[in-house]
Amino acid sequence: MVDYSKWKDIEISDDEDETHPNIDTPSLFRWRHQARVERMEERRREKQEHEQRKSENIRKLAEIRRKISENAEGPNLDTLKKELAQLEKEEKEIKKKEDDLKKKEKLTPWNVDTISEPGFTKTVINTKPARPKDEDLSEEEKEAKMKKFIKENEKLLKQYGMLRKYEDSKKFLQEHNHLVCEETANYLVIWCINLEMEEKHDLMAHVSHQVICMQYMLELSKQLDVDPRACIGSFFNRIQEAEKTYKDSFDDELEQFKARIRKRAAEKIQEAVREAEEEERKARLGPGGLDPLEVMEELPPELKECFEKKDIPLLQATIAKMPEQEAIYYMKRCIDSGLWVPGGGDDSEPSTATSEPEENAAPSVSTEDLD
Repeated sequence: MVDYSKWKDIEISDDEDETHPNIDTPSLFRWRHQARVERMEERRREKQEHEQRKSENIRKLAEIRRKISENAEGPNLDTLKKELAQLEKEEKEIKKKEDDLKKKEKLTPWNVDTISEPGFTKTVINTKPARPKDEDLSEEEKEAKMKKFIKENEKLLKQYGMLRKYEDSKKFLQEHNHLVCEETANYLVIWCINLEMEEKHDLMAHVSHQVICMQYMLELSKQLDVDPRACIGSFFNRIQEAEKTYKDSFDDELEQFKARIRKRAAEKIQEAVREAEEEERKARLGPGGLDPLEVMEELPPELKECFEKKDIPLLQATIAKMPEQEAIYYMKRCIDSGLWVPGGGDDSEPSTATSEPEENAAPSVSTEDLD
């Protein structure tokens, strides 16, 4: 009869080489993979030391037996017999150790590194759903594929993002298994960033949990090199019955992801503020391309006071007192920024050259008023 017990427990871990681009520090199953590698290395060293000890014992036994046969009546016969008895005792210990190693190896669960070791002398072609690869697509093709996917599935993506129970998520993805892909993870990450920017922190945290579930399934498919759809049941079964270390690893990955989302959302808000300020600054630029607010800040205090008070006679008197070159320099900058309007010819209340509120606006003055 075939012994199927070795299939009962199979260790499945993950490699740390490849991660999703939206995720900076991959830690999926890392602790488990590292522990397994260390255990395998320890067993390899133990087996190697045992084989060396066994070979040395066999060599010494052969040598001592040869000496005894050659010195059957020699004076050292008793000494040789004592050595032989000691080596035979060691031989029994080695045999017992070898049996223990075989038993331990038999009880050791298989994993992705050992499960593919040949066990039969015949070749069997095993077909499995291949994991889809996008390496050959150009950036434009990837973008078009993403837009098409979102257009066709956005309602389903939001439904998955709002699910709360593992069992509901499992059932939903099994019914819509085409959602288990990189495009879904990318969409949910962008959604999380937008929710954080809108200050919907609780909802962001919930959708983040669904992102990490999706990431685990995708990483597991990469580890086993199978279609992600084949990992739905195994992931949810394991996370629902997870031991503490596994659950702690999942929660740690989730917290790190939420921290990255908060950081990225803050960066995007700052970028939006900078863009708005730049647009506002461009709208203020005068005919010469200078910003009236910047020019205003650079004016000497006495000139600045004239503009703040909108006092044209005081402005005329101040310009008249200044050295000619200095007056020309500041006059040109004020014209280029729109603070002074050449040829205005209007001695009434000056208009403003900026879009700032009235109390912050600087007057636009005609050069004719300064003659």
